[in-house]
Amino acid sequence: MLDGANDLGHRRPLDAIDPSGLLLERLGITRPILADRLKKLVDEFVLVKVPYQQRPLRYEYRLTQKGLDLFPIVMAIVHWGDVYMAHKKGRPLLHTHDLCGKDFDPVMVCSECGDPLSPRQVHVHPGPGAKDPRHLPLQTDPPGARRMIKEKAAS
Repeated sequence: MLDGANDLGHRRPLDAIDPSGLLLERLGITRPILADRLKKLVDEFVLVKVPYQQRPLRYEYRLTQKGLDLFPIVMAIVHWGDVYMAHKKGRPLLHTHDLCGKDFDPVMVCSECGDPLSPRQVHVHPGPGAKDPRHLPLQTDPPGARRMIKEKAAS
């Protein structure tokens, strides 16, 4: 929704969005466009509008839990841009993990076993909320999946 969502990934993780001139300048959009996009994000409960000054009344936009849950998505997009769109000099910004002090690359891992995920090692199948067959994948089992399941069960 925000052109320049890349900028959001470079902030200290998405704590607050202030519709100031600086943000407008960084995003390269007009105030009405920013206001419209912020309203949509508030309407979708991604942001909450909070007054930070009474006279004149001014607001800042803070992420809700729903908004904070976008962090892995934003980090993945920023990382993709850093890898494929960075100039020859390298990445414009690095991300440091505060707990270990190391620069890192975002990695998606399996919530069950902790192994890194590869698109070729993941398949989709109907879940409990699947209702409309038009929204289901055409092929629900990857080649060899049944064989692998049977082999695991036998061991």
